[in-house]
Amino acid sequence: MTKWAMTKQAPPMPSFHDIFATSADGLRLHARGIGPADTAALPVLCLPGLTRTAEDFDIVAQALASDPQNPRRVVALDYRGRGQSDFDSNPANYTVPIEAADVLTQASAANIPRAILLGTSRGGLIAMVLAATRPDLVAGLVFNDIGPELDIAGLMKIKGYLGVPATPQTWDAAASGLRRLFGGVFPDLTDNDWMDWARRAFRQDANGQLVRTYDPALAHGFDAISLETPPPPLWDLFDQMARVPLLSIRGELSDLLSRACVSGMKRRRPDMETHDVPLQGHAPLLADAPTIARIKAFCRRCDEADG
Repeated sequence: MTKWAMTKQAPPMPSFHDIFATSADGLRLHARGIGPADTAALPVLCLPGLTRTAEDFDIVAQALASDPQNPRRVVALDYRGRGQSDFDSNPANYTVPIEAADVLTQASAANIPRAILLGTSRGGLIAMVLAATRPDLVAGLVFNDIGPELDIAGLMKIKGYLGVPATPQTWDAAASGLRRLFGGVFPDLTDNDWMDWARRAFRQDANGQLVRTYDPALAHGFDAISLETPPPPLWDLFDQMARVPLLSIRGELSDLLSRACVSGMKRRRPDMETHDVPLQGHAPLLADAPTIARIKAFCRRCDEADG
């Protein structure tokens, strides 16, 4: 027998599959699933940021789904107006409460009655709403660079780029544009990293033109936000999660989630785990080994608490 034949081969990497659902008002909603459906481990429901899509979670989802000790199912969502989900003809529907209701629809379509929620930015706000209104769904919550209080400087930065048309002519131009916008808070990303980001942030339309993977009408949700009128804090909502296991991930260079906010969360919930991602801003990419290891460990803690 050859040495190659005696070597135990690693199991094949699980593949992604599409899950579709229909919202209460008739929009087609898309999600991206991976991992075993027959495992005892809690599934993970991934909720992306304001303008982001399910593909943001591909690396961490593959790591969770293929974990040899605790493989688990992962489902990442596209909200209405993002990714492969339908755009809404009424921009007033791009709100956290409506998107939270869509998440419930998508979780039901994916046959997920209870899960660990992994929420990036806006996804963390949606997760807090769900923890308060549907506590039976939420077995644990990972905040990715989000909390009950948001730094107005970071919000104004988001408002600034939401309202600016982006029509790069090439993929290289798209990657360069993202580097100009975010390079200051992601100084360690390589050329390949920026290109990967571009391919998540843009798609080619029927005419071969690069367009954003979100509805530009999302910008209307920031019309009322200014330096003089920041959104109200959500500490009351946070305090309703007294029995939910929590992990807070913060980008070391974040301009949206302050250290003071994380300290306030920790004072209210001394059992909340925290993790800082060096040399990353808003929002951490969840692709580095230490961060993935912390998420895996937290998921195991949720399994034990839920058992």
